[in-house]
Amino acid sequence: MNESDFEESVGQSFISHLVELRDRLLKVILCVLMVFIGLAYYANEIYSFLAGPLLQHLPKNSTMIAIEVASPFFTPFKLAFIVAVFASIPVILYQFWAFVAPGLYKHEQRLVFPLLIASTLLFYTGVAFAYFIVFPLIFGFLTAAAPVGVTVMTDIAQYLDFVLALFFAFGVCFEIPIFTIVLVWTGFISPADLAEKRPYVIVGVFVIAMFLTPPDALSQTLLAVPMWMLFEIGLLFSRLFVRKTEDDDNLPVAVNSIHQQNKRG
Repeated sequence: MNESDFEESVGQSFISHLVELRDRLLKVILCVLMVFIGLAYYANEIYSFLAGPLLQHLPKNSTMIAIEVASPFFTPFKLAFIVAVFASIPVILYQFWAFVAPGLYKHEQRLVFPLLIASTLLFYTGVAFAYFIVFPLIFGFLTAAAPVGVTVMTDIAQYLDFVLALFFAFGVCFEIPIFTIVLVWTGFISPADLAEKRPYVIVGVFVIAMFLTPPDALSQTLLAVPMWMLFEIGLLFSRLFVRKTEDDDNLPVAVNSIHQQNKRG
C-alpha cells in the first residue's frame, strides 16, 4: 500500500467514525426527547415530589415562592428535562460503550463495561441517599436555624439549583469505589499504598462531609461514614483487577480480529 492509498484509507476511516458518532448522538438526543415528552405532562407533580423534603419542614402557613415571572412555568419543565437526561443515562452509556468498545483491548473491555454499570448504579444510589437521608436533615436544620421574625419562603428556581448541586455532589462522592479501582488498575497507586493512606482518607472524607452538610455532627457522620465504607469496598475490589499484558489479549478488538485472520491465512 502506497502513501496515497494509506492516507485515503485513514480519511475514510475517520469519516466513518464521525458518521457513527453522529448516529449515536442522534439516538441519545431522540431518547432524551422522547422521555422528556412523556414527563412534561407531569412536570408539576415531579417538582412537588422534589420539594417534599423542604415542604415538610417549612413553618405553618409558609410556602415556596416564585420571584421571577416565568419561574412557575419554566422551572418544572427544566426539572422534567433533567430527569429525562437522568433516566436516559443507561442508553447514553450504552451508546458510548458501543462507540469506543472496538478500539479497546480485550482486558479493557472486561473492565470498562462493568465499571460503567457500577458507576451508574452508585451515582443513582448517591442521589437517593441525598434525597431520602440527607435532605430531611439539612432542611430540618436550616428551617429551625432561621432567626426569630424571619419567615422561611424559598424561591422554586433557587431551590432546584441547590438540590441539583447536592445531587451531583453526593452522586460523585458515591463514585469513590470506581475512582479507587481505576487508580489501582492504571498503576497510579497500589492497594498496599492506599491501605497505608487510610488515616488520611478518613480525615479527608470527614472534611468533605463538613463542607457538603449542615454544621452538625450527625449530618457530617451520615455522609462521611458511607464514603469511608465505599473507599474500603473499592480498595477490596481493586485487588481483584490485574492488568494482562500477554499476546492477543492486549490487542484492540478491531486489530485482534485482523491478527487472527492473518494467523489462519
